[in-house]
Amino acid sequence: MKAVVNTLLALVLIVNAGTAQAELVKKSKSGICHPPASSHYERTKNYQAFDSVHACIQSGGRLPKNMSSFRPIAKAEVSARPATSSGYERSKFGHGWDDADGDCQNSRAEALITASTTTVRFADERRCRVVTGRWISMFTGNVIQNAGDIDIDHVVPLKWAWDHGASSWTKEKREKFANDPVNLIPVEASLNRSKGAQGPEDWLPPSGKCQYVSRFVRIVRTYNLEPSKEQFYRYKQQLASFCS
Repeated sequence: MKAVVNTLLALVLIVNAGTAQAELVKKSKSGICHPPASSHYERTKNYQAFDSVHACIQSGGRLPKNMSSFRPIAKAEVSARPATSSGYERSKFGHGWDDADGDCQNSRAEALITASTTTVRFADERRCRVVTGRWISMFTGNVIQNAGDIDIDHVVPLKWAWDHGASSWTKEKREKFANDPVNLIPVEASLNRSKGAQGPEDWLPPSGKCQYVSRFVRIVRTYNLEPSKEQFYRYKQQLASFCS
């Protein structure tokens, strides 16, 4: 196993030298499920956290009246999610995006600000919620300008991490992982939700596969997560194929 890990790490380093869960859903006290695209998302402070629209609706919640288009996505999420939870709950990685420095810009907003290729525009003068910018999706190469069309993807999904070692971490370490900028990328909401809690062994983006798998492996190693031997071999094969 050690030899496999060392071989994979060497390959990742070569690739990096040569190349450049889903989103939190807030259920308000009134029972409304607010995904990040909801205009009330940032203003909803007292809420129950869910890791998908479907899970929130299944708990008895409902979408805002102006977001009926999310219903097909909520239904589609069922097929993308594992049948068992292994004790995983989104709240075990913290209750939403953290604002560690107290500047009102949480980790979602900071990820959007950092990744935008132009100066972002905020919802108001408080400069807390980002509304527009220019983001190039790692998953497709498409340009996105409306922040409401974006999910912040956990490259290594929270449930995947839970099933591969994070269940034994302290809550503080899990919260750090959930808000680590290295593990956060702005992508199309539909692709983030089709990915769900899957790793590269089960799901790959339409494009940017080399960059995606390389970052996934780096994060797994940084946090000492524990993929199976078969998964390691699969990642090695993918890196050799996509990054050659």
